[in-house]
Amino acid sequence: MSKNKEFSDTSANRYSLALYELANESNSLQKIEENSQALLKLISGSKDFNNLIKDPTISRNVLNQLIEKISNNFKLEVLFKNFLSFLIIKRRFFYIQQILKNFNEICSEKRGELKAEIRSAKNLSQDEINKITQELSNNFKSEIKLNYTHDQSLIGGLVVQIGSIMVDTSIKKKLQQLETRMIEA
Repeated sequence: MSKNKEFSDTSANRYSLALYELANESNSLQKIEENSQALLKLISGSKDFNNLIKDPTISRNVLNQLIEKISNNFKLEVLFKNFLSFLIIKRRFFYIQQILKNFNEICSEKRGELKAEIRSAKNLSQDEINKITQELSNNFKSEIKLNYTHDQSLIGGLVVQIGSIMVDTSIKKKLQQLETRMIEA
C-alpha cells in the first residue's frame, strides 16, 4: 500500500470519528447520519458533482457556495454544514465520500448493527429484501443493515456476505466450480 493511500485512509477515519463524536455530543446523530446518506446519494448519482469534489483547481469559495446551496436544498444540520466547510478550509473535501461512508459505518457499528451485502440475479422486491433482512437478523441475533444490489452476471441465485461469512448460491459460482473440476480431471 502506498504512503498516500495510508494517509488518506487514516485521515478519513479520523475525520469520520470526529464527526461522529460531534454529532453524538450535540444529540443530532440521527439527523446528521441522514444528511450524510443524502450527500453520498448525491455524490454517487451525479458524475458532475463527483468530479467537482475531486477537482483540485476548484476554489474554496466555489465549494463553500456549493455547500451553501446543498445545505439549503437538503436542509442540512448546521453542524454538518460547518463540518463540510471545515473540510473545504483544510483542503480535505476530496475525501468527503470516504469520510461519510466511514461515518455511516461507525454509526451502524455503535448501534450494534451488522453490515450485510446481498447480490441477486433476480430483481428483488422490497418485501423480499425485508424478509431476507429479518431472517438474517434472527439468525445472527443482531440488527442487520443490508446493502442490496441486482447483479445479472450471477445468472441465478444470490450471494450473501456478512463480515467474513459468505454464502454463494449463484449459478455463476456453480458453473465456475464445475469448470474447475473438469479442468482438474
